Amino acid sequence: MFNRRQLLGASAALVSTAAWAKTSNMGLPEAAVMEKAETQPPVKPTSGPDYNPVVTLNGWTLPYRMNNGVKEFHLVAEPVEREMAEGMTAYLWGYNGQSPGPTIEAVEGDRVRIFVTNKLPEHTTIHWHGMILPSGMDGVGGLTQPHIPVGKTFVYEFDLVKSGTFMYHPHSDEMVQMAMGMMGFFVVHPKDPKFMSVDRDFVFLLNAYDIDPGSYVPKVMEMTDFNMWCWNSRVFPDISPLVVSKNDRVRVRVGNLTMTNHPIHMHGYDFEVTCTDGGWVRPEARWPEVSIDIPVGAMRAYEFDAKYAGDWAIHCHKSHHTMNAMGHDIPTFIGVDKTKVAEKIKKIRPEYMPMGTKGMADMGEMEMEIPENTIPMMTGWGPHGPIEMGGMFSVVKVREGISAGDYADPGWYENPPGTQAWEWTGEVPDATKSKDAKTQITPKHSSHG
Repeated sequence: MFNRRQLLGASAALVSTAAWAKTSNMGLPEAAVMEKAETQPPVKPTSGPDYNPVVTLNGWTLPYRMNNGVKEFHLVAEPVEREMAEGMTAYLWGYNGQSPGPTIEAVEGDRVRIFVTNKLPEHTTIHWHGMILPSGMDGVGGLTQPHIPVGKTFVYEFDLVKSGTFMYHPHSDEMVQMAMGMMGFFVVHPKDPKFMSVDRDFVFLLNAYDIDPGSYVPKVMEMTDFNMWCWNSRVFPDISPLVVSKNDRVRVRVGNLTMTNHPIHMHGYDFEVTCTDGGWVRPEARWPEVSIDIPVGAMRAYEFDAKYAGDWAIHCHKSHHTMNAMGHDIPTFIGVDKTKVAEKIKKIRPEYMPMGTKGMADMGEMEMEIPENTIPMMTGWGPHGPIEMGGMFSVVKVREGISAGDYADPGWYENPPGTQAWEWTGEVPDATKSKDAKTQITPKHSSHG
């Protein structure tokens, strides 16, 4: 896919990184910084083929400059502070002021030049996950390039030979740097703007941390027992909603850089998987789903037509992944009478509240004292009471008449009369119950006999 000139040019660019590191940074494009955790408006293309830009959930798109036909970007690897939700901030590593880093957008056929400045306390690199490029640009420290020393700037330069959805992350001290939040999306739009076009295009990364209640820094050695399950390093109730105008064609791109798979389930719709990080899925190979499992180190994109107005939940279907700051050693008290022991404890701690004897729903309603820089395990309020969620949970908000480019939260949906579940006060039919635990044979009806 590369001619000799491209390969030689790419190799020369990599070899010359040492020179780049030694010279002044006056020639670098500006390193844009984002300090907000809210979803930022999409960035419309200013040059080259037209495309519908993506919307990064609780994130933003990195600006670029044109230099003799090459799109130039500047990423700064650095320690950052990320608000995971109101009342909780994590000390992470990321890019340009945030974790995950900004989404990079370009077009199939573009040549890109990406400057990477290292402001971490240790060396780093960037691997362009899923992209087809010269070996010397692949970003594996020690194998395909020298590690980027602290305080130095290296250059990656290559042609975008295919469209699709890709990711970027370090391949230096990868266990620590990814556990600290270093990752981002790289979206390459098709050269033909009519190919796989949609009206709304959302992207977000799945990531996870183990942060003890009251602390700020993730435990980078953790492999299994994470307690903060995030979308773009945010947790419910402060993950932005996916705002959609009724009848829009919508794409949702989800990348997984955690250590486990995540079955992403969306209510109210079925959809088709149309893209992986390997490329677009041919129409004859697609299938209908309401949940799609996102494997570790992979991306899945799905599409649907927004026919049905409402507030539709979207979440990971692993129930522990829709909770915050979980304590894995909490005992189960369901069915236990804690009245007497609670009376004794209250003599020492008057504010003590016995919980968990009937389930955990009371955690979503009560305001308990929790450590500083920690948010409740189950939280969030909707128009009808506590939502009792956390972690990987948000809402797809489909409304009539939302203008193109408008992603502002429209508020809660009001269900039309007669379309919402209600309390029944009339006569209730008998509820047939099984008499024992054995398998029952369904009786035949005479009409089927």
